Amino acid sequence: MQPRVLGTVHTVLRGPARPYLRLDGRDGGLSAIDKQAVTGPVQVGFDGLAGDEQGDRRVHGGPDKAVHQYALEHYEAWRRELGPLAVLQAPPAFGENFSSTGVSEEDICLGDRLRVGSCVLEVSQSRQPCWKLNTRFGRADMALRVQQSGRTGWYYRVLEPGQVQAGDKLNLLERPHPRWPLSRVITLLYVKVLDLAQLRELAGLPLTPSWQKLVRHRLERHSVEDWERRTLG
Repeated sequence: MQPRVLGTVHTVLRGPARPYLRLDGRDGGLSAIDKQAVTGPVQVGFDGLAGDEQGDRRVHGGPDKAVHQYALEHYEAWRRELGPLAVLQAPPAFGENFSSTGVSEEDICLGDRLRVGSCVLEVSQSRQPCWKLNTRFGRADMALRVQQSGRTGWYYRVLEPGQVQAGDKLNLLERPHPRWPLSRVITLLYVKVLDLAQLRELAGLPLTPSWQKLVRHRLERHSVEDWERRTLG
């Protein structure tokens, strides 16, 4: 297919992992959710942006979660729902690496391959929000609200390392699974959770190992995994 522009990288963000507290004040380990905007080009490798860290590599980062993107347009929706919170004045409220315009979960599909700057990226999965958002927003239900809203953001794996900077276009190179926009994936994960026909179809896609396990569990046991530890900590 001929490349077409899906959107634009508005801001590139990265940051170190620092001590992080849970909403109730207990130790929450390390987190790099509080990132900073970068001016100029940034090197992107197979594990993500140079200078970016993850607090817990068991659940964050790694090749399948190398880069996190979040739509800047979602901020206005959150301000309408939550009010003019300081954390919503500018990215990265959600710990994103790319704050983008012009593209959302409805416009991008699982497995899409994009050229961004001199990098080639592949959409690996939508984000599964965790309890660290609760602390960041000062709300015990924030991770669940993000999950239920469908405004989760998504992750890329890096197929070709290179450089990226604010203003770069998100050029779609390939769309192998046009029937699976991320909005459909998110609905299946959190709303139509035991739609077996759709789960079987999803299982036929090249999923990340954690998602393979999730889909297999639902198909074999006809039950849904526990979200409480992830969303409440």
